[in-house]
Amino acid sequence: MRKEIFQNIKIPEGVETNIEGNTIIVKGPEGENRKKCKTAGLIFEKKDDKIIIGSKKATKKDKRMINTISSHVKNMIRGVQEKFEYQLKVCFSHFPMTIEIKNKELLIKNFLGERIPRKVKIPEEVDVKIEKDVIKVFSCNKELAGQTAADLEVATKIKKRDRRIFQDGIFIIKKPGRET
Repeated sequence: MRKEIFQNIKIPEGVETNIEGNTIIVKGPEGENRKKCKTAGLIFEKKDDKIIIGSKKATKKDKRMINTISSHVKNMIRGVQEKFEYQLKVCFSHFPMTIEIKNKELLIKNFLGERIPRKVKIPEEVDVKIEKDVIKVFSCNKELAGQTAADLEVATKIKKRDRRIFQDGIFIIKKPGRET
């Protein structure tokens, strides 16, 4: 059964939005976010201080798409007001691991006694700060910040060893919205 479903997203003061075709651009005090959305069959427009996403004859699939796009837009608006922050902890038991940043690349040295450093590329829109054994990842784009934090965690994943004994690595300890 098809229904009329619309979502209204309020644009706060200090945030500027533009809709160009199926791309939404959000600008704020912390930066700028762009996202290309699949809007086939959906109404996607800006009126006054609201963004309206919806359809007059929406199916279940359209409803899911409307809710997903509205969540992305809300995250984009929140990100340009206040950057998303992920915190990671550097843990080691025997071999002291060192972390440093060179040319938008994070080097993980002496992981489990390895001679060749492991490298993780940092995207341009992401800021990384190292404070002793805590790595902080900042970005106004939630997806990029989360992916960078996940890349750091995966770079020190241990294979073919017992995780209960070899507990060295970099682990996410704080995410936006909840602490783990």
